[in-house]
Amino acid sequence: MIPRYSPPEMAGLFTDGARLARWLEVEVLAVEGWAKVGVVPPEHAAAVRDGAGALLQGEVLGDDVVRAVAEREAVTDHDVAAFVDVIQESIGPPAGVWVHYGLTSSDVVDTALCSTLVKAADLLIEASSALVDALRRRAREFRGTPVVGRTHGIHAEPTTFGAKLALWCLQADRDRARLRAARRAVAVGKLSGAVGTYSNIDPAVEDHVCAALGLRPVPATQVVARDRHAEYLWACASVGASIEAFATEVRHLQRTEVGEVSEPFASGRQKGSSAMPHKRNPIKTEQLSGLARVLRGYLGAGLEDVALWHERDISHSSVERIILPDASILAYYAMRRMTAVVDGLVVDADRMLANIDASYGLVYSQPVLLALVASGMERDTAYRIVQRNAMAAWEERVSFRSLLEADPEVSLSAEALDDAFSLERALRNTDRVFDALEEVQP
Repeated sequence: MIPRYSPPEMAGLFTDGARLARWLEVEVLAVEGWAKVGVVPPEHAAAVRDGAGALLQGEVLGDDVVRAVAEREAVTDHDVAAFVDVIQESIGPPAGVWVHYGLTSSDVVDTALCSTLVKAADLLIEASSALVDALRRRAREFRGTPVVGRTHGIHAEPTTFGAKLALWCLQADRDRARLRAARRAVAVGKLSGAVGTYSNIDPAVEDHVCAALGLRPVPATQVVARDRHAEYLWACASVGASIEAFATEVRHLQRTEVGEVSEPFASGRQKGSSAMPHKRNPIKTEQLSGLARVLRGYLGAGLEDVALWHERDISHSSVERIILPDASILAYYAMRRMTAVVDGLVVDADRMLANIDASYGLVYSQPVLLALVASGMERDTAYRIVQRNAMAAWEERVSFRSLLEADPEVSLSAEALDDAFSLERALRNTDRVFDALEEVQP
């Protein structure tokens, strides 16, 4: 992922130094596992641990070791073989010979990758919780703020802006549940050899390595099944789809003709246009709408990776080197960006109320229809009367209620019309969504 969209705490999980450091940890734990079952002398296992520690700079492999592996790979044309050569040489005999003992490349790569994805999922869940919290807080803030509801882009009936945000919060919470499920799906490891039969490795070694990494050993071929990685990518794509839905709504509501909501804007510092100083464009939400398309693309590639030849091939490998880091980084960036938008969202409650009235009272057409039906009129007859007056109100730009009052076929009392045209009546049950919101956990 390009630096523009790469928060360092997430991007740092996927650097070459971090990736090789996790390979190294798997290798060291495997040697210690062999020592635990009596194959490797304990002093050799201790020497491997000490030698590996000397190669690290903090939690990543040192730059000189990373370069040495790259140089060796230019000779071997095999990244894990090159890595093992460099590590064995660095640790030296006799302990170094136990590195990669009984293992195949995917034992190391897949287990280390899953360990990385668990760490990435933890960051994603943390960011998701922040978005849920921001939406819940602002939903409560605007719980009673009326706004016109729109279907097909056309005025429908009144709702509240708080109810709109509450529904977003519930959706974001479902995304968080999907991220948690994806974390469980990828929190696995395997050290079972070339075709998963443990022919050259004791299953106790796998148990030891996975326990130390917080992973669950699973049956596998040479590789961990890729439906797990596809589930992780689905969770990331789902996050993007939700954020795009929220962002698209903000973009519509910020249009000049609507003017109900706008993104945060740093007045006096931020520039909306290089040419037109008056502009305050919804650039953040437009950006998020675009990035959601990229996240969906990663899912398609991940699903293609599920089908491999026999016990494995490497057609998935090149794809995953791109899509798993990029999807993780981008989903994390998008959630943090959307959280900032929600936190700083500027809401014009007066404009919302004015817009409810901008369609001359047509948002109350259904209560009028129901009142006529309740009075004993056939539904189709009532519908035609209400529709005729509604169309006239819109075309003549006059009050819908005044036309109804002047229509001899409408025999509703002033009290009945008051009730039908009551904003309070229209919103009397919107608190129901907040009952569901109260069940959302922090």
